[in-house]
Amino acid sequence: MSLFRFWKIVALGLLLLAPLAAPAQVHFNGGKALEYARQFVAIGPRWPTSPGHMKAEEFLRNHFRRDALEEDAFTASTPIGPVPMRNFIVRLPGKKNGVIVLATHYETNYWLRNIHYVGANDGGSTTGLLMAIADQLREETAGGRKLDGYSIWLVFFDGEEAIESWSRSDSTYGSRHLAAKWGGNGTLGKIKAFILTDMIGDKSLDIQRESQSTGWLVDLVGQAAKKCGDERYFFKREGAIEDDHLPFLERGVPSIDMIDLDYGPNNSFHHTAQDSMDKISAKSLAIDGDVILETIRLVDQR
Repeated sequence: MSLFRFWKIVALGLLLLAPLAAPAQVHFNGGKALEYARQFVAIGPRWPTSPGHMKAEEFLRNHFRRDALEEDAFTASTPIGPVPMRNFIVRLPGKKNGVIVLATHYETNYWLRNIHYVGANDGGSTTGLLMAIADQLREETAGGRKLDGYSIWLVFFDGEEAIESWSRSDSTYGSRHLAAKWGGNGTLGKIKAFILTDMIGDKSLDIQRESQSTGWLVDLVGQAAKKCGDERYFFKREGAIEDDHLPFLERGVPSIDMIDLDYGPNNSFHHTAQDSMDKISAKSLAIDGDVILETIRLVDQR
């Protein structure tokens, strides 16, 4: 045997013995989430009772028209009197008995109605995020299939923002209504994890550890972030925040608020006209999507 042929055979053998290269990680499509957010925010201000709010409702209704969509209409008692509001709930069925809820709010502040406040990050970015997550999960349920783990319910809350001034009675109208409704009909007992997303499209992503959130669920999000290589964007700061997770947390539902309340220098973009599309990014939304989907997998494995 010639030396050339010998080394050719050796090289071929080594090639056959070598492990197959791991497939490249497929990342969540942050660009799609950003585009959905852009379309949604283009509606303009969407405070309750405004024409923009009706357009926002129709936007969600059209996007999820082929899904199992529930419109949870109710009348909120507010400082300006009775106000009609509407939560949207999208259900994607899973094989396991139980539910993981992914939630956001979609409206803007009534008390900021005079400054053309569009809430690109605060409500807009996470609406786009959940719409794109729904697209990805929907592919797994095509042809009547079910998700391998728990059912996923996407909830778009109305009335998270205060009408006049934030208080426990003037805020979180949609989540307080739905938590009470689900508590009354036994639905809350089916929820294995409640994951709230709020203001996490910020280009300078810095998701804080919300100190009231359920410890084991916070830990799972941290594990997911580490697995995705994104731990530097998570939990560098800690503090308690009042948000749409509290009505569920207070009723015993394992809950976490994924929120970045560090928006602009000294949080200066929050609740101002500067909360615009140029402040949010596809990269941040891709990080969010990757970590949320990995968290879902970890919850499924518990």
